[in-house]
Amino acid sequence: MYLLNKPFLLSPLTNKAINKNHRIAHHHEFTLPLSKCYAKPTLIFEFIIMSYAEKIERQRHYFNQNITKDMTWRIEQLTQLKKLITDNEQVLCDALAKDLSKPYQEAWLTEVSYITTDINHTLKHLKSWCKTKRVSTPIIAMPSSSYIQPEPLGTILIIGAWNYPLQLILAPLIAVIAAGNCAVLKPSELASATADLLEALLPKYLDQQAICLFQGGVEETSELLACRFDHIMYTGNSQVAKIVMTAAAKYLTPVTLELGGKSPVYIDKSANITIAAQRIAWGKWMNCGQTCIAPDYLLIHQDIQTEFIAELQKQIQLMFTNSPQSSDSYGRIINTKHTERLANYLTDTNLDVSYGGETDISERYMSPTIVINPPSDSALMQEEIFGPILPVITVTAIEDAIQHITANEKPLAAYLFSKNQEDEQTWLQNISAGSVAINDVMMFTAVADLPFGGVGNSGMGQYCGKVGFDNFSHLKSIIKRHFIKDLPLRFAPYSTIKLTILKWLR
Repeated sequence: MYLLNKPFLLSPLTNKAINKNHRIAHHHEFTLPLSKCYAKPTLIFEFIIMSYAEKIERQRHYFNQNITKDMTWRIEQLTQLKKLITDNEQVLCDALAKDLSKPYQEAWLTEVSYITTDINHTLKHLKSWCKTKRVSTPIIAMPSSSYIQPEPLGTILIIGAWNYPLQLILAPLIAVIAAGNCAVLKPSELASATADLLEALLPKYLDQQAICLFQGGVEETSELLACRFDHIMYTGNSQVAKIVMTAAAKYLTPVTLELGGKSPVYIDKSANITIAAQRIAWGKWMNCGQTCIAPDYLLIHQDIQTEFIAELQKQIQLMFTNSPQSSDSYGRIINTKHTERLANYLTDTNLDVSYGGETDISERYMSPTIVINPPSDSALMQEEIFGPILPVITVTAIEDAIQHITANEKPLAAYLFSKNQEDEQTWLQNISAGSVAINDVMMFTAVADLPFGGVGNSGMGQYCGKVGFDNFSHLKSIIKRHFIKDLPLRFAPYSTIKLTILKWLR
C-alpha cells in the first residue's frame, strides 16, 4: 500500500483515479470539478494503485500464509459466494438481460441456479475431497504407508467468456476456492453490465486478499497473461487459446482450455421426432444460439428429414411465437459485430434457407434459421456458427454421419437421437467428443458429478464437481517409512540371488 505522489488523471464521468501504467486495486470516489490534480500524502484521499504483477505478488504472499488452505476459509468463501448470488438474484438477471436480453427464467436456469447448485454440491462433498487417500503399498516398499494428499496450486487466473458471463467466471471459481487457491478473475469486456456488477459485488462478499477481479480488453488481458500464475483457466475460442498457451509456456504454467467447435447432432429414423425436435429447438435457440455446446449442425436420415423439419418449425413457433423478435423468451446477439458476422453467412447465394433468416442489425436480432444441405466448403460449415442458424444435412445411414463428423476436429459435444441400441454403441465407440448426450442435448451440464471439458481442438482439462477440485489441486504422492532395518535386496553390491528374489517380489 502506498500513496500516490505523482500526477494522475480523474475520469470525468466517475472521478476515479486512472493511470495508464497501473491498475487500481482499490479506490475512493469523490467529486472534484477538475480533470487533473496533484495528490500528496497530506491530502485526505488515499489512492492505492498497483500493477497487475504487484497485486498478484501480494496475493501469492497471502497464499503462502496458508490461510486459503484452511477448511473453514474454503467453506466460508463458498457460502459467501452463494450468498452473493441469492442476495442479488434480481440485479444479476437484470445485468444478463442488459448484456444478452436473456429471459429471466433462462438466466436463472443456466446461470444463477447453476452456480448455487454447484456450490451446494461442492459444500456437501468438500471434506471428503480434501481427505488424504490411502493407496496400497507393494511388498518391496514395506513396511510403509502410501497416500495421496490434495494440495492447492496457488494463484489461478480465470478468463471468462461473454455468452454465459456469470456462469463461466464463477463456476471455475467454485472449484478454485474449493481446492484452496487464490483467484484472479478476468470477465469478458463484451458483457460489460455483468462484469461491472461482479466487480462491485465480489469485494463485499469474498476475501479481497485472495480473490480479485480485473476488467479490460485485449491490452489488459495481455498484461495479465504476462504475469506468472500457477494455473490458467480460459473459456473462449481456439485462436485466443493458442495465445493463452503461448503466454503460459513462458513459466510452464498448466492450462485448462474450454473451447468449442462444431457440435453435431445425428437423428436416425427410429427417433421420436416430436421429442427430438422439442429438445433440439430448446438447446439450439437458447441464448440465441450462443452456447458452446449448442447443436451446431444436424445430420438426419433422409427418410424423416421432411417430417422432422416441419416439426422443428412447429416447436420454434411454440417456444418463440411466429414473431420471435417480440417474444420475451428469445434473446439477442451480444453485439452488432457478431450480428453482422452471422448475417454474412446468409449472403451466400448457394444456401437454401428454408426457415427464418430475418435480421435486424440495430436490434442485434436474428430469427431462428434453418438451412438445408449447405455446401461442405461454405463458411457456415467450416466455422463454429455460435448463433441461431442451424444447418441440416441429409444422410442415408449412421456411418455417413460418423464419417462426416470424424473428418473434422473433435467437437465439445455430440448428440445422438435414436432408439437403436446398436447405433448407440456404434456412435459411442466412433465419436470422440468432450461430452455426449443420447436423446437430448446439453443436459450433461445438469449432472454435478459429470466432468465438463473438451478434447483435441475443443479444449483440454476438465472442471465441475470432484474433477474440478482435482484439476485445480496438486495430488501429492507421499510414502512414509519407519526406521526399521531393510533387507539388503535393493542395495549394492548387486548379485544374482538378490535379483532373483526381487523378481519374485515384484
